[in-house]
Amino acid sequence: MAALFAANPSAYAGSQRDEQDAARRAMLDGQVMPFSVIKRRVDAAMGGATYLGSEFNPSTNRYRLKYVKDGKVLWVDADGRTGDIIGWAR
Repeated sequence: MAALFAANPSAYAGSQRDEQDAARRAMLDGQVMPFSVIKRRVDAAMGGATYLGSEFNPSTNRYRLKYVKDGKVLWVDADGRTGDIIGWAR
């Protein structure tokens, strides 16, 4: 997959745009909270980790936020409906 995006960066930009559009539609339809609210909640639980980015899964209405702290990458899954943290991964 990475090779595909390296060969065609516009494919990655398009998929990112589609993801953002899906997140916005879900928020406007009342299916998920605004991302800014979810990010604030997760930031508060991350103890000073640096935010790197996020992904949205429209089929589950979940966000995956990426952070780095002490040289380690942390992934945090949040429920888009409630803003609750539902999982962590390193």
